[in-house]
Amino acid sequence: MHAATVTIEIPVEAAIPTSTGEPGDLEQLFRDHHGLVFRTAHRITGNAGDAEDVLQTVFLRLAGRDPSAEPLENPEHYLRRAAVNAALDVVRSRHAEDTAPVSDLPQQDLTPGHRRELRECLRRALARLTPRAAEVFALRFLEGHSNRDIARMLGASQVWVAVTVYRTRQRLQREIRAYDVEGSERG
Repeated sequence: MHAATVTIEIPVEAAIPTSTGEPGDLEQLFRDHHGLVFRTAHRITGNAGDAEDVLQTVFLRLAGRDPSAEPLENPEHYLRRAAVNAALDVVRSRHAEDTAPVSDLPQQDLTPGHRRELRECLRRALARLTPRAAEVFALRFLEGHSNRDIARMLGASQVWVAVTVYRTRQRLQREIRAYDVEGSERG
């Protein structure tokens, strides 16, 4: 897979206040974090075009941010969360497509049609998660971070992360099982 090249016109005066009180250069933030935003969005949407749209949306929203807004304490965390939220918006607005947001599907032999339906079921289930649960799920299962790393990134306890991961997996497994039951009744 080749990395996509995205060009975004950023106003020359675009500066983002940071926790140090100094304005952060939006162009530098883009250079430093565009890959993170794209990968996060791609893992959720399963589509490079949608991930590019999310990338542009996130940075254009950041460019339009009120200069008097609260400073960004952790730009990487902010951008990852913004990417998750924007990607979930894309998934929620999309009806049916053939790409999957997650490659961690059951390893059983599936027909291409059944695999496509299962991926769509999972995509819809992910879109129904709260943004925070979706962010934790994406960090854990799509980006491969440990619970300890996620807790550090989000400024949360490891226990909270572990509980969120467990509950989210349980919810997604229930929805997939329900899909499997419906699918077997149809088939």
